Amino acid sequence: MRFVIVTGMSGGGKSIALKMLEDAGFYCVDNLPVSLIDKFVELISVPGQVLDRIALGLDVRSDQSFEGVTETLERLRREGYCFEILFMDASDEVLMKRYKETRRVHPLSPDGRVEDGISRERTVLNEIRGKADFVIDTSNLLTRELKEELDHIFVLNEEYNNLMVTVMSFGFKNGIPQDADLVFDVRFLPNPYYVEELKRKTGNDEDVQKYVMQGEAAGPFLDKLQDLLTFLIPNYVKEGRNRLVVAIGCTGGHHRSVTVANEIYRRFKDQGSYGMKIFHRDIAH
Repeated sequence: MRFVIVTGMSGGGKSIALKMLEDAGFYCVDNLPVSLIDKFVELISVPGQVLDRIALGLDVRSDQSFEGVTETLERLRREGYCFEILFMDASDEVLMKRYKETRRVHPLSPDGRVEDGISRERTVLNEIRGKADFVIDTSNLLTRELKEELDHIFVLNEEYNNLMVTVMSFGFKNGIPQDADLVFDVRFLPNPYYVEELKRKTGNDEDVQKYVMQGEAAGPFLDKLQDLLTFLIPNYVKEGRNRLVVAIGCTGGHHRSVTVANEIYRRFKDQGSYGMKIFHRDIAH
């Protein structure tokens, strides 16, 4: 039997993950109070029961004694019960945006600010997050990308590394991305903006890419950046990081940064030991 406990930050994608696991054949139970975990585990562990894949959602909203859940899970493991913990997360900025868009009230700050609720919830969930077998950060994940990640882990049973690397292009005129971990400035490369037939195109177009890459600097820069990331990423994995945002910036975020970000993504996307995604923040601005 495969038993998965799904938890995480409110707004981090827990409910969506449970729905996807249900579609994949898991028997799912959501919002079970912490006080009932023991009884639930006992029932699903009865010899001869027909369920072979079970997912249990634990939500900070369902039980305000959630701080004790780690102790309960550790005791169950000592008693010989086997389970995996999937923690769904997102950056504070993304969580705040999601709450504002849905106009929901945060469960730990019903009469106060969403920021305060997020901060309290991080404190409550910090311990179980550290014990999680899988941490998925949904800050920049599309729904289909989340499904792919869950399929890799729980359907195809492939080896999974918690690190998700996002290569992001952006324009300095719109500000440096707040969630960027590494920032590289490519404004020294040839600028297609000043070429009339390229001005309204982007770094996703082949003729723009050729223009940006025509100078002597582009190739060596990409090779050196590739070497740097090849060194850094495994060390971030060892550190236990689950999210790395590599931001590539030019003036407007349409041409040079998009070209370089696409090339870096191409060089790293098939590494297999960590997740990779590409995101062009300002390409439509």
